[in-house]
Amino acid sequence: MILSPDNAKLMSDSEFILFRDMIYNHCGIFFSEDSKYLLEKRLEKRLIILNLQCFREYFQYLKYGRNRDQEMMDVMDILTTNETYFFRELFQLKAFTDEIIPELIKKKAAQGSRSLRIWSAGCSTGEEPYTISMLIREQSALSGWNIEIIGTDISQRVLQFARHGVYNKASFRATEEQYVKRFFTEQADGYRINDDIKEPVTISHLNMYDSDRIALLGHMDVIFCRNVIIYFDLNSKKKVVSAFHNSLAEGGFLLLGHSESLMNISTQFTLRHFKNDMIYQKPGRVVLGGLI
Repeated sequence: MILSPDNAKLMSDSEFILFRDMIYNHCGIFFSEDSKYLLEKRLEKRLIILNLQCFREYFQYLKYGRNRDQEMMDVMDILTTNETYFFRELFQLKAFTDEIIPELIKKKAAQGSRSLRIWSAGCSTGEEPYTISMLIREQSALSGWNIEIIGTDISQRVLQFARHGVYNKASFRATEEQYVKRFFTEQADGYRINDDIKEPVTISHLNMYDSDRIALLGHMDVIFCRNVIIYFDLNSKKKVVSAFHNSLAEGGFLLLGHSESLMNISTQFTLRHFKNDMIYQKPGRVVLGGLI
């Protein structure tokens, strides 16, 4: 029998707990009891596609099925929210370009380094890492530097979109026309990001709960993780923020969304009051002559 939305089984309370805990243990996203209907409706699509009779059967498929890893990726595609656009939260971006980058350039000069590594964690469809690339391209002081911008997300679907790099007008709601003209090429299906902006950007799949994979990324000078940890409970937030702290170089910066805070989550960061915004920073080690 092929299931339809009308005759698909409802999710029982016990089944909800099984799925909630499985998803939480996989990626840290927590569904409260109030979210049971939302979880049921989104996962119901997979029952129909896989021709499964009930949620208990689907749970067994996710836990023991031959294609369970790919299926969990499909679940992440269904459950994650991916609303973003270019040049989001302009005041924070201005703090990044006008205050953080000059500070990092000075620090790197003292170290004899001309490299900069930036991580866009939860990059969704790619607008954030490409925005960072555009802003860096405008920094003449970084000309000739080795720039690495790493965009990661748990959803394979949005990563494919980011790699394709073609956007419609909804992505440009906060973008000045000059950037569209300089860094995009208009074509039949939208606006394609130019190759010189794509070149320093690497798009990769990453579960922020996977500390081993995060360690492989190496140290970062700046981490953008904006409007992501709001979907985690307190314990998950602590785990992810601790991983960010470990990933940042001494004196590195963590940029969260304006609705997000490390209050009651971590005391490992200093909240810096810049002219344009407030930014979290990993304290540097004290040495003779200052901080590194």
